[in-house]
Amino acid sequence: MLGETLTAVENPVWAGLIATFARQKGFSVHVLDGEAEHLTPEQTADQVTALNPRLVTIVAYGHQPSASTQNMTGASAVATAIKQRTPEMKVLMLGGHVAALPERTLAEERCDFVTRDEGLYGVVDLLEALRGTADPDLGAIRGLVYRTGTGVAFNPAAPLVTDLDGDMPGIAWDLLPMTRYRAHNWHCFGHLQREPYAAIYTTLGCPYHCSFCCIQAPFKEGEEALGLDTRVNSYRFWSPARVIEEIDVLANTYGVRNIKLADEMFVLNPRHVLGICDLIVERGYDLNIWAYARVDTVKDRMLDKLKRAGVHWLAFGIEAANEGVLADVDKRYHVDQVHETMRKVKAAGINIIGNYIFGLPEDTTKTMEQTLQLALDLNCEFANFYTAMAYPGSPLYVQALQQGWRLPEAWSGYSQHAVDTLPLPTRHLSAGEVLRFRDHAFNAYFTDPHYLSLVQQKFGDDTVSHIREMTSHRLERLHAAG
Repeated sequence: MLGETLTAVENPVWAGLIATFARQKGFSVHVLDGEAEHLTPEQTADQVTALNPRLVTIVAYGHQPSASTQNMTGASAVATAIKQRTPEMKVLMLGGHVAALPERTLAEERCDFVTRDEGLYGVVDLLEALRGTADPDLGAIRGLVYRTGTGVAFNPAAPLVTDLDGDMPGIAWDLLPMTRYRAHNWHCFGHLQREPYAAIYTTLGCPYHCSFCCIQAPFKEGEEALGLDTRVNSYRFWSPARVIEEIDVLANTYGVRNIKLADEMFVLNPRHVLGICDLIVERGYDLNIWAYARVDTVKDRMLDKLKRAGVHWLAFGIEAANEGVLADVDKRYHVDQVHETMRKVKAAGINIIGNYIFGLPEDTTKTMEQTLQLALDLNCEFANFYTAMAYPGSPLYVQALQQGWRLPEAWSGYSQHAVDTLPLPTRHLSAGEVLRFRDHAFNAYFTDPHYLSLVQQKFGDDTVSHIREMTSHRLERLHAAG
C-alpha cells in the first residue's frame, strides 16, 4: 500500500561513518540496520547477542538533525531489549540528542555509557579499553559520560576530527543492506523508481545560527576542545576528490542513481560545490541528486553546474513569509530575495522543495496565513510543512525551558507526523492552533489546482495520482484540539 511506502528508508549515515572511522583504527565492525531490515527490538537484540560484540553502539540519528530526538523512542526500545536479553552486554549510545542531553540519557536509558560529543574517539577509545577486560579504566576515554559509585562522570570532550579524508573517508557501504534503501517520493517524481538510493555527507556542520536548529549539538564540545571560538559554528569538508570516489562506489558497485547530499548546507562554498559538480560531469553519470541550500547562498554561476551534475532538486529553508518572524529566529533575509532566488533556480531547470515552519515564537494566525500564501505563490514542485519544535540541542529548547513552555511528554512527540506530536505555542497562539493550521496548510497546498497543474505538466498523470493518494491519508493528532 502507498501509505506504507510514502516515507524514505535512508541508510544510517552516521553509523556508516563511525564504522569507517573504527576500521581505520584497526577494529572490526558490523552494522545492523534494524529499520531497513524491519526488525523488532527483540529481533535486533537476538542478532546482537549472536554477534557477541565487545561493544554495542546505538546511534540515534535520523534523516535530518531534528530526527535524532524522535528516534530516541526506537533507540530506547533497542537498548532495553539488548539489556533484557544479555544484561552483561556493554552498550554505548551517541547521537545529536544524546550529545545535547547526555546526563538525562544516561539516567533514563538502559545503556552503560553515552558520549557528550560526536562520539568518534569515544567509540575507539572504549573499544581499546574493553580489549581483554570487562572492567576498564574509563577515565581516559574522550567524551565519555558514565556512572560512578558517587554519581556521573563527564570526561573531557574529544576534539573534532579534522582530517575527514584520512580518518573517515566515507561510509562503510559493504556493511549495509543496500537493496533496502528507498528515496523520498518527491525525489523521484516523474518516474517514481525510488530504489536503489543512498545518502552521503560532503560536509559536516553549518555556519549559521538559526535558533530552531540543533545540528551543532554533537559538535559544540569538540569545537571547544579543538580551541575554536565557541561563538562560531564549525563547518568541515571532505575533498571533492574523496566525494567523487564515494559516488563512484555507489554508481558502479551498487547501481545507485538517486542520491541525497545530506549536508545541512551543501550549496554554500562555491569551490567545494563546483569542484564536486565538475567531477560528476567528467564521469558522465546520470544521477538524480537533491541537496540543501539557502536563499542567500545560491550564486548564479552555480546553477548551471548543479543541473549538469544531476542536482535536480534543491531544498530551501524558506520557513516564513513575515520578516519579523524570521528575524526573531535569526533567519535574516528579505522575502523579495526568496522570490528572486526561486525564479533563478526554476529558470535553471532545477526543482524546488520549499520548507516552511508554522508556530515560530512571533507567529500569529495572520503571519501563518502569509506563509501559506507565500508557499502557494511560489508553487514549488514540493513543500514540507513543519511546526516549530524545541529540539534538544537548539537555542529554542533552552528558551522553552527558561519560559516554562510545555514540551512533549515522550520523545515521539517531537516527530512531526506522530499522533502525540506537540509543537510549541507561539506568543499569540496555542500549540493546538498551530498544529491545526499546519495540517490545513498541507492539504491546501497539495490539493491546490495550480500546484496539481504544475505537477501534471512536469511529471505526468501518474505523479498527480500519487499526490492525490498521498493527501487522502489524514494524520491522527492527539493535541490538535488543545
